[in-house]
Amino acid sequence: MQAHVDKDTCIGCGVCPSVCPDVFEMDDDGKAKEIVESVPESAADTAKEAADSCPVNAITVE
Repeated sequence: MQAHVDKDTCIGCGVCPSVCPDVFEMDDDGKAKEIVESVPESAADTAKEAADSCPVNAITVE
């Protein structure tokens, strides 16, 4: 399973790293980024929750 943040869509609200810090963090540009190449199985549910919580739907988890 992989997570991806669309930087053009991201508004930098910070919800995803607060929900799933094992997969997401805020970058120097104020936008979210994924910090793992593959989502660990232990973080799969929270990564999906972070994607669902994104107010602009900038995150895909597949």
